[in-house]
Amino acid sequence: MELTFSGPIFTWRGPAPFYYVAVPDEESEDIRDIANAVTYGWGVIPVRATIGETSYETSLFPKEGRYLLGVKAAVRRSEGLDDGDQVTVRLVVVGAALSP
Repeated sequence: MELTFSGPIFTWRGPAPFYYVAVPDEESEDIRDIANAVTYGWGVIPVRATIGETSYETSLFPKEGRYLLGVKAAVRRSEGLDDGDQVTVRLVVVGAALSP
């Protein structure tokens, strides 16, 4: 499954700041439809994400009916991004059930 969406980067300030982009409602619903086939536990979904010219592997985390995509520090540095910046994300959900 491949998705493209846009949204702002935001921080969650727990013990250390984490940066995320929220997957929009419609795309989150599409992911929920296949979640049981691709999750590796706790509802976490493995993905490959691309922001700008930077691709990386991470996981989506379920939160209040949507999914959150973590934006790693290396990605933010290489793309010159910070809290509040609008980004376009290309997302590929990976998992055994989706492999050819």
